[in-house]
Parts: sequence; structure tokens; C-alpha cells
Amino acid sequence: MNLASRSLYRAGLLVALAAAIFTVGCGKKTIAPPQKQEAPPPPPATPTVTLQASPSSVNKGESATLSWNSTDATQLAIAPGVGAVTAQGSTKVTPSDSTTYTITATGPGGSATASASVSVNAPPPPPPPPQREPDFYQEVRDAYFDYDKADIRPDARAALSKTADFLKANPSIKVTIEGHCDERGSTEYNLGLGDRRASAVKQFMVSSGVPADRISTVSFGKEKPFCMESNEACWQQNRRGHFVKAN
Repeated sequence: MNLASRSLYRAGLLVALAAAIFTVGCGKKTIAPPQKQEAPPPPPATPTVTLQASPSSVNKGESATLSWNSTDATQLAIAPGVGAVTAQGSTKVTPSDSTTYTITATGPGGSATASASVSVNAPPPPPPPPQREPDFYQEVRDAYFDYDKADIRPDARAALSKTADFLKANPSIKVTIEGHCDERGSTEYNLGLGDRRASAVKQFMVSSGVPADRISTVSFGKEKPFCMESNEACWQQNRRGHFVKAN
């Protein structure tokens, strides 16, 4: 009896042990939670930059002001001629010719550029040299007459043709033709003769293309002689149609 009881006791222990092992083996497994991954840092920002010129148009020798502003840049430079600059600021430039300025901004995130132009106006042409006033009394030729005549002689035609050319080339000039005589003859007769001489000269000028409204006539007879001696050489100087400038 005692032997049987021990056997049963051992068998019970084995069954209990097996049940315990089975129970432990069928329990739920504990799963470790996944590890959190850290987000990568954001990339560095791309630089931005602006550039302005004021005024954008200058005359030669004048200055303009360049103004700029930037973000996220570590180095900035303006070309041509300015070089490295700070992140924001302004500077004066005096270009000799029309110029486009470019600013380049660089930083960890890349680079950016901006441009501004300054136009240089060409200087106005110098004023033309003042035109020399034509020397009226150097260019105009008088007409000389024979004694007691009012006919245009061949030598007077050549002189009056040159005078007509001068007056046509200078249309703003008006003239008065004075009729003169030598001292011989009465005052009344010489006034009439001087008038005929002045009229003959005017008629020749008009036929040569000088407008009649630019020519007036007057007779002085023998009252205003050019030469005071009483000989033919002097009288010839006094027998003339003489031009004077009327304006």
C-alpha cells in the first residue's frame, strides 16, 4: 500500500509539472515597441537679394546710388567696380558709360543674383560756332556812272551781279540805294539825275532776283560827295549808286 501511494504521488507531480510547463509555454509574448526615428534637419535656406539704382538715368559725370538688401547670404559682391558689400546697404557709382550692375549673394543654401542698370546720357553736341556776320560793305559793290548818264555800264553790271548774289544769299538784309552825282550842274538837276541812277540800280537788282520789297531808293544829288576835289578822278567817285544797309 505504501508503495502504490508513492507511485501515485510521483505521477501527480509529473502531471502538475507538465501542466505548469504547458501553461508557461502558451502565454502571450511581449513585443518591444519600435524605436522613434529623429527627422533630418531642414536644408539651409536659399539666399535672396534685390538691387536698385536711383536715378536710373544720369548725365555723363553725374552719380547714381545703388541700394541692395539680402537674406540668408554670407557673402555678397557687386560687379563691375564695387566689390564685396554687406548684407544690405547703398553706395554711389559714377559710370562713364551705360552700365548694368549685378549683385551676387552666396550662402549655405546656394546663390542668387539681381541686376540694376544705369543709363548715361550722351552729352549734347557743342553749340555751333557763331556765324560770322557777313561784312556788308566788303561784299556789296557800288555802280559807277558816266557823266550826266543813268545807264548801267558793263563794269557796273559785273559789280551789281556780285551784289545781287550777296543779297540773295542773305535774305534778311534790306538795302537803300543812294543816287549820287558830281558837283557840276544845279542842285535840282542832280537830284533828278541821282534818282534816275538809284532807280536804274534797283531795276537791275530786281531783274537779278532780289525782291523789290527789300530795296528802297533815295537821291542825294551832289549834296553828299565822296570826294571833295574838283577833277575827273574825284568826280567819277561821286557819280554812283551807293548801297547802305537798311536794317
